[in-house]
Amino acid sequence: MFESSFTLLRDIGGFSVMPGEEIRFTIDAYHGFRYVSVRRYVETDGFSGATRDGVTLTLEIVQALAPRIAALPDDPKRLVPAQLGKFAKRPGICIVASVVEFKGRRGLDLRQWQQDVGWTKKGIWIPVEKIKEIKDLFRKTQEALAEQPVDDF
Repeated sequence: MFESSFTLLRDIGGFSVMPGEEIRFTIDAYHGFRYVSVRRYVETDGFSGATRDGVTLTLEIVQALAPRIAALPDDPKRLVPAQLGKFAKRPGICIVASVVEFKGRRGLDLRQWQQDVGWTKKGIWIPVEKIKEIKDLFRKTQEALAEQPVDDF
């Protein structure tokens, strides 16, 4: 099966960040390639749905990143700023996963870095207070990928 545009294959789940805003993990396809999307969704009076705030991860990135996420402490106070890894997405583009501090708050940052331009706007920052939910969704994503071959989605 070849998808010529964006296709949602499986909704893994999500969690609320604040009223009217949530982070969702999905398995998607675009132009025949399968990705895991980690994206912010909002619901306001004027708009309801996915925002540009998010990142797509190849299945290989998820397999490499998930154990590093699982190894993080459950207590958000014990999370210290550090890079968890840099993962190749395609030639010249990678995803950098880090625990970072931004505007006085710590969060998990999944951000795209491009060789010729540096950091891009593609990425998402998730508060460390949601670390248990993040770990759970990475685990569920791995389970979904293991139970059903990617070509069968």
